[in-house]
Amino acid sequence: MNELIIVQIAREALKTAIYVAGPALIVSMVVGLSISVFQVVTSLQDQTVAFVPKVIAVMVVVVISFPWMVRILVQFTTKMFTEFNVVVRQLS
Repeated sequence: MNELIIVQIAREALKTAIYVAGPALIVSMVVGLSISVFQVVTSLQDQTVAFVPKVIAVMVVVVISFPWMVRILVQFTTKMFTEFNVVVRQLS
């Protein structure tokens, strides 16, 4: 029983982390892929050509989705603190 509670908490923490980081990672992947295709087509082999647009795109996505990210993380943190007594009782 104790292991199931710990696994459930870890699963929910990982799911929340993936959910919050997902938009930035997806945008980074799409921008990186499109820049790579552009580099192959133009035979341009400069590393900064791929790096700078990805950083800018990820920064824009994080700035736009920051309130949503904070709301999701606050919900998770609130749930962890409110259920702390229940978890401790079940672990004992």
